Amino acid sequence: MSYLLGYITADGCVGICKGRKKNPYTFNITSIDKGHLYRLRKIIESTHKISQKNGVNSGAFQLQLRNSSICIDLIRLGIIPRKTARLQPMRVPKKYFADFVRGYFDGDGTVYMYRVNNVWQIKAGFVSASQAFFRAFHTELCKRLGIPEKTVHTKKKRKASDKKQYTSHFYIDDCKKLADFMYGNHTNLYLPRKRRVFEKWNLVKRRSFIKKITPQR
Repeated sequence: MSYLLGYITADGCVGICKGRKKNPYTFNITSIDKGHLYRLRKIIESTHKISQKNGVNSGAFQLQLRNSSICIDLIRLGIIPRKTARLQPMRVPKKYFADFVRGYFDGDGTVYMYRVNNVWQIKAGFVSASQAFFRAFHTELCKRLGIPEKTVHTKKKRKASDKKQYTSHFYIDDCKKLADFMYGNHTNLYLPRKRRVFEKWNLVKRRSFIKKITPQR
């Protein structure tokens, strides 16, 4: 459930229909990975339909249902309506924090490999539109990974109506620590296409560099 909470923090929402007196709460999870939505649906023991979001050509799917019990629990945990930029720091028990991070990563995280001077590199990162939530999340994550706290960057807006976004990035050894932290409890609940990038990275033969310190003159 901590994984699910992390995923919902990234790609889920709770809505309240004010004109509806009986069962006014709506719960929605969105993903481009339709198969993963079926797995999440099973966790919450739902049989609701998974449909195409915003038309047949949107490329995204959604699981939407009305369940007051789930929605009220989510609101109490911090998943407030219209949470995008208003999300506050969330209290996640330490023993479940890795699962929460993995869920959030599968929703609003990214990882990819690239070459620099023909040498393979790896980069992973997180993004959020809520500064308050993201800074607290990022600080706790770096602390749990045992690494210096990274810089939180503000992503430039493409147009005036866009919300500000906050990002942080991890490279090379820190990516390995992140992967070990997220998948170290031998879970079977994760997004396969993202985990495969970390697994591929582990198989890549990389050059070894010895950092040289040039004396100042």
